[in-house]
Amino acid sequence: MGFFASRRHVNRTDDPHRFLDTPAGPRPAGYEPGEAVTGEVVVHFADDPRKLYQLKQWLPVFELLDAHHPLVILTRHPQTYADLAELTPLRRILAPTFPDLSNLYEASDFKVAIYVNNSVHNFQSLRQSRMLHVHVNHGESDKICMVSNQVKAYDRVFVAGEAAVRRHRAALIGFDEAKLVPVGRPQLDLSPEPLLPPSDRPTILYAPTWEGENASNNYTSVDVFGPRIIAAALAVPGARVVYKPHPRVPISPLPTMKEAHGDIVARLSAAADRDPSAGHAYLPSGDILGVFGSCDLMITDVSSVGLDFLYRRAGQPILIADRHDDPGRLRSDAPISRCADVVDSHSLDRLTRTLTERLADDPNRADRAATREFYFGDLAPGESTTRFIAAIGETAATRDRLLAQLTDEVTWRTA
Repeated sequence: MGFFASRRHVNRTDDPHRFLDTPAGPRPAGYEPGEAVTGEVVVHFADDPRKLYQLKQWLPVFELLDAHHPLVILTRHPQTYADLAELTPLRRILAPTFPDLSNLYEASDFKVAIYVNNSVHNFQSLRQSRMLHVHVNHGESDKICMVSNQVKAYDRVFVAGEAAVRRHRAALIGFDEAKLVPVGRPQLDLSPEPLLPPSDRPTILYAPTWEGENASNNYTSVDVFGPRIIAAALAVPGARVVYKPHPRVPISPLPTMKEAHGDIVARLSAAADRDPSAGHAYLPSGDILGVFGSCDLMITDVSSVGLDFLYRRAGQPILIADRHDDPGRLRSDAPISRCADVVDSHSLDRLTRTLTERLADDPNRADRAATREFYFGDLAPGESTTRFIAAIGETAATRDRLLAQLTDEVTWRTA
């Protein structure tokens, strides 16, 4: 390691280079600049709290990983750093500027870096050549954003199963599929506390996604069908209706989203006032996995939530909303839709009847079991976490082996 150690230097918070980035910006926190931060694994998360949900769902898994491979969460935004203190006991640090990040990596000896999204700031971290870099994403879904050409920059890309492998194959040219490592979906091994009280009523869950960051990634049904979906669900005799939107739906800046979301909440609130015993609920926060066990049917969009429900409750009906009214495209892009009823402008008028029928008789049950295996393999509960931890261990061991080979070669060349 001598060759590499010789490149390290003392780093201080008054390093003049850092002021080129943010002259009056935040200072590092959680570690002493210039000193090594111990740990085998570093989770690099650069974004502000609006995207913290992407990291939050991984935290319990990372806590399990930490017991096998000591882990540090590296943040770049001061508020994210502060908010994490309430979410996890894992060590967290703040390296806000690029010089802070570079100096930290030079002083430390992390083996594996993990990334839960495709933030543009990830590329600052990817410059570190003495680690292996693993992209794990923050869910498994058929959204177009699930496959980015950026994955070519990572050494490993952990995916759920065969569906994700085919998704990468279809979307990317010149991509080395050997980088793909199927590990299942470790988050789905978790058992969070239930968010709903028990009920004798059949429970219908409406869990839409948000509008995305661009038009091509907009799969939400909220602004096009949302109020009518809730109205149809509330019209199902004896049903309890639950609304659990994506965390970014309530804070959407789009007027159409704000109006539709407000309408949905108002309709649900009015129904709850009319019949307090029904248990209708709007759940703006909390782990959605804590809702699944209490639900008999889900209505959702093309998103990770539908696939998570498929994994956890494959025996229960799923309805997929299609804002684009394009059944051919939906069947091609989202295989889950082939084992689900589709909600679009053509089927919306009969949605109450469809929901009532599916709660009584579900003809898609057998097809969903096969679809579940297509997305997640045949892993039993708990096996995804075991496979994920083993894959990180293999990556760390590979890094050590490759670095030793490089060190030996450099020593031979300079001898």
